[in-house]
This record gives sequence, structure tokens and C-alpha cells, in this order.
Amino acid sequence: MAGAAATRGEAAAGPSSAATKPTFFKAVKWGMIQDGNTVADKFALCRDLGYDGMELESPVAASAANIRRASEATGMPVHGLVNMKHWEVRMSSPDPAVRDQAHEFMNQAIRDAHAFGGSSVLLVPGQVTGPDETHDDVWQRSIVEIRRVLPLASKLGVRVLIENVWNGFCETPDQLRDYLDEIDSPWVGAYFDIGNAWRFAPSQEWIRTLGTRIVKLDVKGWGVTAGFCKIGDGDIQWDEVRSALGEVRYAGWATAEVGGGDRDRLADIAARMNRVLDIAS
Repeated sequence: MAGAAATRGEAAAGPSSAATKPTFFKAVKWGMIQDGNTVADKFALCRDLGYDGMELESPVAASAANIRRASEATGMPVHGLVNMKHWEVRMSSPDPAVRDQAHEFMNQAIRDAHAFGGSSVLLVPGQVTGPDETHDDVWQRSIVEIRRVLPLASKLGVRVLIENVWNGFCETPDQLRDYLDEIDSPWVGAYFDIGNAWRFAPSQEWIRTLGTRIVKLDVKGWGVTAGFCKIGDGDIQWDEVRSALGEVRYAGWATAEVGGGDRDRLADIAARMNRVLDIAS
């Protein structure tokens, strides 16, 4: 299961002079699933609605054994995890003790991802908060801490993927590209959030700049007037986004990150993802 998740979850290697139709595997964030009393129920629900896999969280209450059983029973791989501690315990903190703690949380997330069969951990590397945590501080401190976890990541086959978020850091595609290139590791890439990017520049511009550094996608809607909104609403030019992803030969996971809910809500999200990403239902 782990090998399948890693293969399906990674973007195609190498640029192409001719665009191809991108390939997407749909998933939802674990916290979005409000129906289902057990881990197995939640996996089965998402399978029945046409999702291809799951993205979980670290720390997570469910045991690795239960998650593995549900994954194998439904054929729904866990493609990765989100490090849920990265905002409050930041790699960019001015306090070395906090950075050490962030290092340990990230190591645990990598171990969890491996135990669940996942190929990645989503990481927000820090936050610009003021004179003790500037953009340069986040850049330099987080690179040091990310490099510290790479031996474990490479040993277990789990990639560290940096998400573009509204944290005051790398708010242009050129900055994020250069940040990833300075880390300079095959075990680090971009977890590109299509909706988050639009506030700063059209998402397709980010995609063309980041290219094959993009390993996985978060999917949400956003508009100048609407703010965060349902997938397909707002200002995102989905035709252009698909074209740009085709140019960089994207093939990998696309995970919804919107308000969740019951079966009907999750079905609507799946239908909206099919429409904007041009996925056959």
C-alpha cells in the first residue's frame, strides 16, 4: 500500500515542451468527514463517494493498525498527513527550545505517515510575526530545521511538502521557488494550495513558476469579494489552472480543503472537484 501511495502521489518528473492532460486523484482532509462512527466507516463513505484516498493528521487518535485495516479493506490509500502542530510550535520560533520541539513533532509526523502508508507530510515552515520572527528568520531557521528531519524522511520514504499559506512568508511564486531550491533536496517539495495562492497572483502563474517542484495540491475556492468559498465559486480561472498543470505534466493527489460535513456535503465537494479539474466521475 505504501508503494502505491508514493507512486500515485508524486508529480511527474521533468518538464515537457507539450502540455498533457493532468492526472488527479481526489482526497479530503480527515477533519472534513463528519459522518461515520469508525475509521472504517469514514474510509468506506469516501470510497463510495468517488474519492481515491485519504489525507490524515498527525497527531491522530486512531491507531496505525485500524487505519491500515480500513485502507486495505477499501482500497483507499492514505496518501499523506498534515502536521497539525506546525502553527503553534513553529520551526521559525526565536526560541531554540520551541524549534527543538517542532523538530520532534515533525519527526513524529514522518513516522506516522510511514506507519499509515503515506508518502508525505504537509508542513507550514513558520510564520512572520514581527522583529523576532522576520521573513529572513523564517527562511533561515526553517531550512535548518527541515534539513534536520531529512535523514528520517529519506530513510522512511516520506517527503516534506511545504504549503503556501497566509503566514507572511514566500508570498510570491519566485520566493517559494527560491526557498525550495535553497533547501535543495529531492525529499522536499511544494504542497501547492490553489486557493491560497490567488490572493497574491493567479494560481496558474504560481504553477508555471514552481513547475515540477509541485508534488501535491490542495483545492479550494477563493475570490476577491467572496473570500474562501465553495470549489468552483469565486475568481479562480480553473481552465487556466488545468492548462498550467498540464504544462508541468502534473500527476498526483488533489485534496479538498474546505468546510466539511455529512455525506451530502462530501458528495457535493467531490462533484465540484470533478467539474473544475475535469475529472470523469
